[in-house]
Parts: sequence; C-alpha cells; structure tokens
Amino acid sequence: MKALVLAGGSGTRLRPITHTSSKQLVPVANKPILFYGLEAIAEAGITEVGVVVGSTAAEIQAAVGDGSAFGLRVTYIPQSEPLGLAHAVLIAQPFLGDDDFVMYLGDNFVMDGITDVVEEFRKDRRDAHILLTRVADPSAFGVAVTDADGRVTELAEKPRHPRSDLAVAGVYLFTPVVHDAVRAIRPSARGELEITDALQWMIDHRLAVHSTVITGYWKDTGNVTDMLEVNRTLLERVEPRVDGFVDDESEIIGRVRIEAGAEVRRSRIVGPAVIGAGSVVTDSYIGPSTSVAENCRITSTEIEYSIVLRDSSFDRIRRVEASLVGRNVKVTLAPRLPATHRLVIGDHGQVQLSS
Repeated sequence: MKALVLAGGSGTRLRPITHTSSKQLVPVANKPILFYGLEAIAEAGITEVGVVVGSTAAEIQAAVGDGSAFGLRVTYIPQSEPLGLAHAVLIAQPFLGDDDFVMYLGDNFVMDGITDVVEEFRKDRRDAHILLTRVADPSAFGVAVTDADGRVTELAEKPRHPRSDLAVAGVYLFTPVVHDAVRAIRPSARGELEITDALQWMIDHRLAVHSTVITGYWKDTGNVTDMLEVNRTLLERVEPRVDGFVDDESEIIGRVRIEAGAEVRRSRIVGPAVIGAGSVVTDSYIGPSTSVAENCRITSTEIEYSIVLRDSSFDRIRRVEASLVGRNVKVTLAPRLPATHRLVIGDHGQVQLSS
C-alpha cells in the first residue's frame, strides 16, 4: 500500500503568511503541520509516499527531503496548478500503479492518526473508504450521506442545502479502481476535478464506498482560526521540559517546553506553551496556547494564544492575542507623540488597532 500526500495549493486563506511560505509548513506546536501527517502515515506501516507539490515545491522538498527522517521513501509529483484532488490522483497514477493507497491532505490534522482505518481497509478492502466528521456548517465541505452500515450513498461538494452534517475529512483510501473514476469525470463549475465527483461515480457504478466517522479530533488548518485551535490542542499534550536556560527570577507554570538554546529571563511562562531553540524571552509574559519558534526575541511583551514563527521579535508590546505572526517579523512600540501608527503591510494583511 502506498500514500499520496497533497502539499500543493496556494493557501489563500492563510495569506499573507502563504505569500512566502507553504501552508503545509506553517508550524503548530513548533512542528510543520505536514510532518504530523507524514508521521501518521509511517505509524500506519506505509513507507512509499508520493508528495504532490506545486509552486512551493522547493520549500517542501527542502523540509521533507527523501523522507528518511520519517522512515519513508518520498517521490515528488509536480502539479502545474491546483486543479482539484481528483486531478492529483490522475497525475499520480504512474507512481501509484496498481497499488491500493491512502490519500492524505497535507494541511489536515487527525489527532489519533490513521492506523486503525488503514488496518480496517486492508482487512475489508472496499473499493474506497473515507473519513467523515460532523461539522456545524457542512456547506463549506464535501458532504456525505450514509446508510446505517456506514456505506456512502451520496456525495456533494460544498452543497447549498446539505443533506447531512457529515463532512468529508482529508483522508481517503482507494483501490486502483479510482483511476477509472478520475478519468471518467469532468471538471466542476469551479474548473476542478472533484474527488467527491469521482467517489459519486464509484457509487453510481455500484462500487463499495464505505466510511468511518471520526470520534476524535480533526481539523482542516486552512485558516488562522483553525491553525490556532490545532496549536492549542497539541500544546495541551506537551511534556513539560526545560532544556534551555531559565533564570531564578522567572516563573514557569504548567506544561511548558523550553528548547535547548532558548533563554528565559525575568519572565513568566504559563503553559501549555513552547519556546523554540535559540529564542530569548526577557521581562515578558508568555501565556497559554502559545508557541514561539526558533531564534525569536520577546522583550517586555505579553503574548497569549498565538503562533510566532522563527526569527521574529516583539519589543515593548503590551498585549498580543489570537495572532499568527510570520517569519522575520519585527513588532516595536511607536513613539508616543505624535499619536500615529506607522505600518508596512503586505497584500491580504489584517491589522486590528485599539485606537
């Protein structure tokens, strides 16, 4: 059995972060979201992985390499533009061959991994098996209708009037018959080959499409709100550890990990939180659900429920909450007089000012 990991796409909902970085490499709990998926695939006993890449291919390849760090053998599959999940299957056929495979969306997070569903698929070997999850707003997802035995009877992509609250999560398992389906369908109204259309083709041709409803935690980390929520959830599992330097005037409370090379001076860190290697926190407060990546400088600042990417700095900032801060960002206090704000903001940026 092989795996197909989708790591292309432009990440428009995470702009401006994704103007310069792959959305799959944005870290949660100081580890790229893509890495959690690769680890879940390895834990399921799959070693041959095809990674579909787009405009950020060089960055993905630099981070993942040949896959050996994860116990995998990785083959990169270029996709000229994001033309849909079924299109990714179509172009990956030479790699997939006649093998069964699991398709995993690289910006999705499944807390309990995929080992159980992979073992179930290997045992029963239906034509397709998909993960579903109950959501409050199914119209934003692919939506499935199932019978009492979990067999999928109908699928629709982002329907205006959903017939169930079961959204298709980002994990799909297929036998080679899916290649017939992706060749048979046509682009949707948005110009993409939809995997839901391919699955519906399989259903219409009396092929067995089954499902498992996720009872644990799942998130599509395509926007800032969900990214922060996944970060919070993962930090709650952090094992407390201090490998860096913490002076006697600092206070560390709860689940806090201070990485080797990090320094905390005259500061209060309340977990769950992670301070990355090489970062220096001075005269500051780092509150719950915050991850500070490598080589950051936090001085006389309060930060809570946020993600700060590497090489960024905050100097004398009173309060930062619910924020995703990119790489090499500098946040400083403006002069008190005149009362003005001086901003340099990239495309699609969002800024909230108290006055």
